[in-house]
Amino acid sequence: MKNSILSLAVAASVTSALASIASPALAQEGKEKCYGVALKGQNDCAAGPGTTCAGTSKVDYQQNAFKLVPAGTCEAMMTPNGHGMLEPGPAPA
Repeated sequence: MKNSILSLAVAASVTSALASIASPALAQEGKEKCYGVALKGQNDCAAGPGTTCAGTSKVDYQQNAFKLVPAGTCEAMMTPNGHGMLEPGPAPA
């Protein structure tokens, strides 16, 4: 009896760990990186030089900072600086 309870607990732990690893990948499915559309401090992770991770962009519409947006919508997005970009632009001075 103890072995079956222990086995069940281990299986549940492994399943839970695998689900938490897979969730970020599933959340990004159907998304693309859109540079130059994030507001200050609202970029998604790994924005570029001058940023370390999510929420570290220094200015609105920073051209080397991205937001994940639905695939196919980035270049149609308008900002005061122009359209969203699929490739990063220069870092702010």
